[in-house]
Amino acid sequence: MKNLKIYFICLSIFNFSFLLSQDRIPSMNLKTIDGKTINTKSLSNKNGLTVYSFWATWCVPCINELDDIDKEIDKWKEAKVNIVAVSTDDSRTKRRVRPMINGKNWDFAIYLDENQDLKRALNISGIPHTIVVRGNKIIYRRIGYKPGDERNLYEFILSQNKKFDEKI
Repeated sequence: MKNLKIYFICLSIFNFSFLLSQDRIPSMNLKTIDGKTINTKSLSNKNGLTVYSFWATWCVPCINELDDIDKEIDKWKEAKVNIVAVSTDDSRTKRRVRPMINGKNWDFAIYLDENQDLKRALNISGIPHTIVVRGNKIIYRRIGYKPGDERNLYEFILSQNKKFDEKI
């Protein structure tokens, strides 16, 4: 009887965590640096993959990942990848976003998730959090960053492009 209880508890936990995880990017509004509203649906890459990188100004691994991606952004664009950097800075730190990106001069789109609504909807608990999307379907997630992870991500993207090209 005790084993049966443990089994049902484990099954319930698994089912609950499955319900919490998203398999698609929800339709939600983000802000541009200039304060304009944009819906996540319009960020979908019709010709390839979209990489969402959730970051914050206080997160050193986040900045390192975005710096490393930016170093080879031409290669990423050639692979038909859109990079969408989503700042999750809260009201205390969001004033640091504009000066940071002006100083970094990153060559990809940067949006603000001002109330962290998208972050919550995707059940993101830690950053950096990287999501790869085809259309609006999530095909890859990674939490954290260490040097070299951007190369692994790029290789994954190339493999997905190859699979997609083979289907066509």
